[in-house]
Amino acid sequence: MLRIDKEACIGCGLCESTCTFGAIKVVEGLAVVGDSCTLCGSCVEVCEVGALSIEREEKATQGNLADWSGVWVYAECRHGRLAPVALELLGAGRKLAEKRGVALTAVLLGHQLAGLPAELIAHGADKVFVVDDPSLAAFTDDAYGNALSSLARQHKPEIILAGATAIGRSFIPRVATTLATGLTADCTDLGIREEDGALLQTRPAFGGNIMATIVCPHTRPQISTVRPLVMKPLPRDANRTGEIEQVTLAAALLAPRVKVLDSVVEDLDKVNLSEADIVVAGGRGLENEKGFAMIRELADLLGGAVAASRAAVDSGWIPYPHQVGQTGKTVAPKIYIACGISGAIQHLVGMQSADTIIAINRDPDAPIFNVATYGIVGDVFEVVPKLIAKFKARKNP
Repeated sequence: MLRIDKEACIGCGLCESTCTFGAIKVVEGLAVVGDSCTLCGSCVEVCEVGALSIEREEKATQGNLADWSGVWVYAECRHGRLAPVALELLGAGRKLAEKRGVALTAVLLGHQLAGLPAELIAHGADKVFVVDDPSLAAFTDDAYGNALSSLARQHKPEIILAGATAIGRSFIPRVATTLATGLTADCTDLGIREEDGALLQTRPAFGGNIMATIVCPHTRPQISTVRPLVMKPLPRDANRTGEIEQVTLAAALLAPRVKVLDSVVEDLDKVNLSEADIVVAGGRGLENEKGFAMIRELADLLGGAVAASRAAVDSGWIPYPHQVGQTGKTVAPKIYIACGISGAIQHLVGMQSADTIIAINRDPDAPIFNVATYGIVGDVFEVVPKLIAKFKARKNP
């Protein structure tokens, strides 16, 4: 909690002006803290007389943390196929496991999973736990959560990774709550702290304005969901060998309280944005929805997909499924062409993994140029039509 030394406080107001949450006020010459305090510590840092301090309750550790060992990846499976994020997490998990000197295990839940465990081993897993049960044919929070929690209690992994997909975001919080441990959602980077081996979990915070690195020092396992397409999968190695263990869990654990009546596979757009090799994106600089006709023409010429910044989507110029960024999709194409996009960090976290980034913006100081491979300073309404003309000329000489 935030403590205020009334004897030392001089009511200068620095703490009040510094607090971005409006949680501290100076009343009758003394600082008073409100319920919206997040214990961020900014007021403590600026207090020149040392009147503010934070007292944190020391949490009890979860037994002997050294008993927990190993890195696990929840291998998401949809309609009989591994989700791409499962292979991406095996690549990230392999690095973590090697730094910790432990095994990398994949956990596969579902029904009729033949062939998938071997694929997980070929992409980096040392061991695969397979729970193949008709009760898991359709995803439900309680059945999947109970299955993963039960396995974790029995085998005690120190780290569990899952994709920040609709499925991962749905049931992994249940797992963390059941195991009485922490969860960091929507991570974009993972690492190991050298001094104690803790998992360093980096994610956007404060609306994407900063990147926060979070640790879970007192409990195990350390659980993270990771945004798809921010990690790189390992090359498939058909010669890799590993252990596959078929696991049978109690029927009561897998009995869902929700009955899934039907599962419908959504029709995808002509080009799936998340899987496109070339993405052409537009932002506020396009000025109106007509600007996206130009963007779509360029994308069609290149055989790519159309994306947009949140500003363009919020303005109603293009539907939400095209949004890239913290509150939209994450993409990692070979080429990403940003047209009229300033480059706010909320957008960058969704596209900065692209192999080549080409930015077109008339503002030479736009943040997008800080991550761009190539930058063109100019009006998109002059530059893009010239690009379209050039590509048409090359396509139809």
